[in-house]
Amino acid sequence: MGGVNTGVSTAERAPKQDRSRATRQRLLEAAVACLAEHGWTGSTVAVVAERAGVSRGAAQHHFPTREDLFTAAVEYVAEERSTALRALFPEGTTGDRRAVVSALVDLYTGPLFRAALHLWVAASNEDQLRPRVTELEARVGRETHRIAVDLLGADETHPGTRETVQGLLDMARGLGLANLLTDDKGRRERVVTQWALLLDETLG
Repeated sequence: MGGVNTGVSTAERAPKQDRSRATRQRLLEAAVACLAEHGWTGSTVAVVAERAGVSRGAAQHHFPTREDLFTAAVEYVAEERSTALRALFPEGTTGDRRAVVSALVDLYTGPLFRAALHLWVAASNEDQLRPRVTELEARVGRETHRIAVDLLGADETHPGTRETVQGLLDMARGLGLANLLTDDKGRRERVVTQWALLLDETLG
């Protein structure tokens, strides 16, 4: 006579895993929203858990420390940014450089960048957080640069091309910082147009 199988079946595990992934996703989205709205000081694990609609214990099961939660949140934001940019130009390189410049600027003027910025500020004063955020941002920067080069059809073997693309990203980040205080969409549109013209002249 065979023994009784008391283990959890695959069919039973799957919904539990789905729920766990959904909870993690809600926590990350809530963390991003809290950072954008309340900054680092006002974004405790308890506040994020409440916004996500989960218990604090459930939040700490997924992210044992506050640093774990917010580092994961910024990584999630970075992945979302890359996914969103690639989705705008699924065929890759495009002849419309103004559209590319505008899309890159949009990455730095929305709530995702605002949340990342709050984490950078926090990391500058938090020894435990700083190396993790620095490493992550370096990776994000390399990825964003690579995407920009691809979409602009830039040839980095030509002298000055790499610096031109990096200058574009630095400009976009600057517009994102300015947007934190005032909505300067009109000025931003004129800057985007001018940068597109400069890129056409420089990149050929």
